[in-house]
Amino acid sequence: MVCSFLNGSRTAKFNYGYSSFKGKRASMEDFYETRISEVDGQMVAFFGVFDGHGGVRTAEYLKNNLFKNLSSHPDFIRDTKTAIVEAFRQTDADYLHEEKAHQKDAGSTASTAVLLGDRLLVANVGDSRVVACRAGSAIPLSIDHKPDRSDERQRIEEAGGFILWAGTWRVGGVLAVSRAFGDKLLKPYVVAEPEIQEEEIGGVEFIIVASDGLWNVLSNKVRLFCSYGVLL
Repeated sequence: MVCSFLNGSRTAKFNYGYSSFKGKRASMEDFYETRISEVDGQMVAFFGVFDGHGGVRTAEYLKNNLFKNLSSHPDFIRDTKTAIVEAFRQTDADYLHEEKAHQKDAGSTASTAVLLGDRLLVANVGDSRVVACRAGSAIPLSIDHKPDRSDERQRIEEAGGFILWAGTWRVGGVLAVSRAFGDKLLKPYVVAEPEIQEEEIGGVEFIIVASDGLWNVLSNKVRLFCSYGVLL
């Protein structure tokens, strides 16, 4: 998903586009969502990529509910960062409640960008990623949540969990991301607590929101300049 800010101006219009394809797997487990809404008299744009694992249930639930829950939070305009954290937590809790009847575990990452006035707020859970282009340079706006990240490993171990090498580092020897929605069997080690970064859109030419299916094969810089050529 690519969103470009024309002329890098806070008053300019923006364009966005998206692409999705299955790849080599037997089924498609990823979803995206774009939404333009009016919240308390202000226009807000929501963009999200949800990379499912163990099935489509979690990613599809996020597509249908995460931005709805966020935009309806009573403090969304007044205290946006707190609203994001609380909406992510509540969406995860609501999903886990609905999942009680399912035996098979499922989960999803979430990389989201919210455009509110001249503010760009990026909230990330998992290893999907948001990268911005500013003055021709690639600026990461999120950091992947991997089990071997030192602070993530410490958090998991302090909660009583462990990470294990099984082709890659995995929480409990199972999951290759340390934060995600769902994954009820790995709670409280795998959490849906977002890391949030805020930028002013002045000078930001465009952003890319994509799952690890892209970032595992292309660096931030390579992907950014490929997209820049398309946008020109």
